[in-house]
Amino acid sequence: MRSTGVLLLAETAYPGDGALFSVRPTTMGEMQVLEAGSHKYLLLELDPDFIGNIARQAGFEFKMDEGKRLLSLDLLAPERKAPLLLFDAADPGNLGWFSRCQFYVDGRTGAVLQTPLSLANQLDRGGRPLPHAVRIQIAKELPGTFRMPGRQPINEQVIYAVLFNFLSALLNTGVGVCGGPGVKPLAGRTEHTGQRN
Repeated sequence: MRSTGVLLLAETAYPGDGALFSVRPTTMGEMQVLEAGSHKYLLLELDPDFIGNIARQAGFEFKMDEGKRLLSLDLLAPERKAPLLLFDAADPGNLGWFSRCQFYVDGRTGAVLQTPLSLANQLDRGGRPLPHAVRIQIAKELPGTFRMPGRQPINEQVIYAVLFNFLSALLNTGVGVCGGPGVKPLAGRTEHTGQRN
């Protein structure tokens, strides 16, 4: 059974250190919110079957692992001849892709900017990135201050749409990697000669 609502902490004496904590649910739309003092978290209830269908529709094979705080997808595009369109946004040779892409990945952390997604390369036995595979994680707990572009309200349907668009971008329009050694580009000029200005 799926529950929705807001979780508010009520003041109840807790034996021991004198802390005051108790949880009582309050209905308020579809999104769950956990409030603990001045801290507020948005809790997503993602449907693994629905996410699996999104990955299949986008053209990926996948392996899913669901945890308490995040959902991980190991994605593979086995029928694809060219690498996934994950490119170095700082390289002037990739300007055409950079001008039309909608998603950017922080190369140090793997965070997909302004989304609850993060991305990592999958590596072969030699430690090189696989050109047709990535790992994506979806955070299921977000800070109360989290905002999508255009201050769009957060709910599960919005996350599903963002995931589908992101997977489509990896196959069709491109995703830019900005800085950092953590996430390696798979398409475009992936190795540099000499110094960059």
